[in-house]
Amino acid sequence: MIEIDGRNVAADEMEAALAHFAERAGLRGGSGERVAARFRDNPSSLAFILAARRVGATLLPIHPALPNDGARRLAARAGCHRIFLDDLDGESLDEAPPPVPGEGHLLQMSSGTTGDPKCIARPWHAVEREIESYVAAFTEPEGMTPVIACPITHSYGLICGLLVGLRRGRAPVVLETGNPKYLLRRLREIERPLLYTSPAMLHTLARLMPENERIHAAMTSGTLLPAPWFTAIRARVTHLFQQYGCSETGCIAVNPDLQRADAIGRPLPHHRVRAGESAEAPAEIVVEGEGGTVRTGDLGYRQPDGMLVFVARESDTINVSGLNVYPGEVEDVVMAMPGVTDAVAFAKADAFAGERVMLLFSAEAPVPPRALQDWCRRWLAGHQVPVEAVQVGAIPRQANGKISRREAAERYRSGAMEATP
Repeated sequence: MIEIDGRNVAADEMEAALAHFAERAGLRGGSGERVAARFRDNPSSLAFILAARRVGATLLPIHPALPNDGARRLAARAGCHRIFLDDLDGESLDEAPPPVPGEGHLLQMSSGTTGDPKCIARPWHAVEREIESYVAAFTEPEGMTPVIACPITHSYGLICGLLVGLRRGRAPVVLETGNPKYLLRRLREIERPLLYTSPAMLHTLARLMPENERIHAAMTSGTLLPAPWFTAIRARVTHLFQQYGCSETGCIAVNPDLQRADAIGRPLPHHRVRAGESAEAPAEIVVEGEGGTVRTGDLGYRQPDGMLVFVARESDTINVSGLNVYPGEVEDVVMAMPGVTDAVAFAKADAFAGERVMLLFSAEAPVPPRALQDWCRRWLAGHQVPVEAVQVGAIPRQANGKISRREAAERYRSGAMEATP
């Protein structure tokens, strides 16, 4: 059984829906045809995804908020031959490459935080292997009810939340994600809930909850929690988990007891993971698997107990006269300043040092740049202190809470983000 938007769907009803969707949409495994699907309602979206998985069709699930033209454009970029927009008739897409017969794939678009989003194709058997490895290695959620308050069109909610929950024999609860007060009410009604949602939503829930209330369990993924967010969330969640992964490999590691934000987890057993040896000598996190070698672009290291610790995005590292500055360290200090609500640091070209730290921040009231720099000097080395700090109305974050430092820098330099008077 699955609960979707407040309605219980029994197993026989779901089976009938999968058969209907597969037949009406003409989904076939092994044909090499790529299809895309954008349904605005969760029941139809879920039925289509599970039907494609059942028959082994190659599918690109598209976020329900994307308009028709945007969905068609995304499907065309992924090389899809047909797209389904809120019905089972389907539209043919021109200029799609010829189908290549073979095993069906789950198609996902990368987040685009380090460049243009690209289409990642993962064979369904690789998805199944991830599920089995995840369940075997991450046993703490046994007996908990997965509550998926994030898009089921993304692998986080779909694979780690819903499909893993079904594999554990639980009845997942799929909820609309836009109303935090409704989400809190539903969590109170569910016995031993395990919440899969975005870091931004977890932070919102932590601020809304009464002082004496706790969420039984929650998973965070997608971005490293800023220090103030982590403190607020950790105080409101009894069992806090974190997982780390990328589009090419799925989930790489899980931390079953999150006590520090940068401890991103122990690798799942079906992966071979290489990283640095210590905090003083971090190296790129590299994953070896049946799909080959995946270079994550993240700097990290392994502790003696196997825990993987995240340091920074390799491309985000700021080189100040040969000294590395990791933006997250600067942002955590800035966001700990009273009144500051968000921050993003990135590199600014400098004639003498090569690069210096540039900072954009938002706050509840005007903060003089000199006051912010003085605050930073209490906690940071001189080369880490922002050479320029600009207060703006809001820092652009993606729906999952991620900040694209590249995008923030480009928007500021192009004048799209104005300084707060």
